[in-house]
Amino acid sequence: MIADTGPLVTLFDRRAGHHAWVVDQYRQMHDPVFTCEAVLTEAAFLMRRDGLNPEWLLESVQRGAVRCEFDLASEMEAIRASFRRYDGQAISIADASLVRMCELQTESVIFTLDHDFLVYRRNGRQKIPLIAPFA
Repeated sequence: MIADTGPLVTLFDRRAGHHAWVVDQYRQMHDPVFTCEAVLTEAAFLMRRDGLNPEWLLESVQRGAVRCEFDLASEMEAIRASFRRYDGQAISIADASLVRMCELQTESVIFTLDHDFLVYRRNGRQKIPLIAPFA
């Protein structure tokens, strides 16, 4: 399972609209969730902005519940290709990294609240499997 920014923030925000759904999804997971540093950066920023403590997220990483295993430097060309491909949609480094992670981990799904993942494709034209409230 690859986690996007939305579920990571919403997990800690009891006021968020999808909080109960996100908590339920996490309870069903048996393995850690994977993400990238760009997602952690976005999530920490949003948590701080919303009055939440971003250290909660870092504690999840430290405990191993969230694992960050993506090397942006070695995947730079793939990320740049995503920027060119989704030029009109302004894909973020975080989203492009998650798409690339999904390409590298072929059995993975992306856990998201972001409708943009309905548009993004892995390996050119393959639909990305999602766990999302709209999927």
